Amino acid sequence: MLNPLRRTSLGFRAAVCAALLAAVAAVAQQPIPTPVAPVPPAIRAAKKIFVSNAGADSGLFPSPFSGDPNRGYSQLYTGLKATGQYELVADPSDADLVLELQLTAPNGPTNGSKINGASDPVPMFRLVVYDRRTHYVLWVFTQSIEIALLQKTHDRNFDEALTAILLEFEELSGKAAH
Repeated sequence: MLNPLRRTSLGFRAAVCAALLAAVAAVAQQPIPTPVAPVPPAIRAAKKIFVSNAGADSGLFPSPFSGDPNRGYSQLYTGLKATGQYELVADPSDADLVLELQLTAPNGPTNGSKINGASDPVPMFRLVVYDRRTHYVLWVFTQSIEIALLQKTHDRNFDEALTAILLEFEELSGKAAH
């Protein structure tokens, strides 16, 4: 049989160990702050933009999306022009940045079907931002387009994905509407 003093000492040690374990667990669960990497200055300083149409994978027009393969390019161009934040130029040599938009469909267009229990890959926009002077890629944005059953829903999802990628670019460039 343990003497009362030793029993108290064991209880105290157990309580301290439990408190230390809880503190260690709490610290371990705290997210480690991720340092914020700088945005390339050319993106923030850009005033003139050339929009490049990298096209769309075959099989996406006229179904599941209405229009033609230039639809995304036209909408991005119009959206950038509507912001009034940039001068859109007709020659890439006159631009600060070149934005290259492509609509891809990994492994072909999707119709929402399932193959071997997995959904087909969904179409996505890929917007590459190049520094015109150096021709280096400065940033890449991707935005998936949700699949749908109805043509009008496909088209709405197309529009929403393109708007989202435009807003991401504006936010990064510091020229988002407030």
